[in-house]
Amino acid sequence: MVYSLKKKDLLTIYKTAHLIRSTEERIANEYPKGEIRCPTHLSIGQEFVPSILSLFISKNDYCVSTHRGHAHYLAKGGSLNKFIAEIYGKETGCSKGKGGSMHLIDKKAGFMGTSAIVGNSIPTGVGLALHIKLRKLKSLAIVYLGEGATEEGVFYESINFAALKNLPVLFICENNLYSVYSPLSVRQPKKRNLKNIMKSMGIDSYKCDGNNIDKCFKILNHSIPIVRKNRPVFIEFTNYRWREHCGPYFDNNIGYRSEKEFLKWKKKDPMKKLEQYFILNSLKENLYKIQKQNFNIIANSFKFAKSSKFPHPQKAFSSPYK
Repeated sequence: MVYSLKKKDLLTIYKTAHLIRSTEERIANEYPKGEIRCPTHLSIGQEFVPSILSLFISKNDYCVSTHRGHAHYLAKGGSLNKFIAEIYGKETGCSKGKGGSMHLIDKKAGFMGTSAIVGNSIPTGVGLALHIKLRKLKSLAIVYLGEGATEEGVFYESINFAALKNLPVLFICENNLYSVYSPLSVRQPKKRNLKNIMKSMGIDSYKCDGNNIDKCFKILNHSIPIVRKNRPVFIEFTNYRWREHCGPYFDNNIGYRSEKEFLKWKKKDPMKKLEQYFILNSLKENLYKIQKQNFNIIANSFKFAKSSKFPHPQKAFSSPYK
């Protein structure tokens, strides 16, 4: 595998993607113990788009996400300690233990929240972009959504408003082919072309293989300057979640997708390809150093979460964001 990116950038991308995957794999291992009581939607297999995007944004940029938001939260710089504490329901969590996996927020990192309701965070992200424009801030808003959210009315209302007002908002659609257990074929017409639909509504629109690091980098490098000039951009990234819709297990045995399909997508895994590249290009020590650092960070975060206290019942009706 040959990459056009600088080795420094590849190592940075890998560090973020490896942290995300290793964190979620640890969650998957811990979940059956019964100490994590909230539903959790893992994004293993979908780590690289947010990891690459992190090269182009800062904490001054705003970001909102979906029920499958762990990768987005961590790539934006959200506190890992507070994230793990949150899924354990502890008072040190980013939502004071009241929200769980689907309600992550870290305002210090510019990560303004995830939502359990499909499409719910889209207008919030557009509102943040309006705030940026009205205040003349040097920032942009990022809205993560799944392809299932493009079937919601609020998606089109938000796209229309962003185009009409020329807002600095980047829509990132992660198309992993399924909405829970329903494939695209039972939800959308065969000839539906999201890229063309967005263009017809006045939005610069692109489609990209979310497993191709070079292509993702190039399209984001092209798009971010456009958004910063108050022009909304929509990018559809194709990717694939490896584990079940909600929970820590693999579910290819239940029939809605095949083992053959799963193995086909797993073969595209950018993580393994990048690791092989590092080994073949005398970066083995850098690779192992990143892995060791990430594993230590994750282990300490779980220790922090497990040693933290549960919130007092009297705090049930106080705001988690104060």
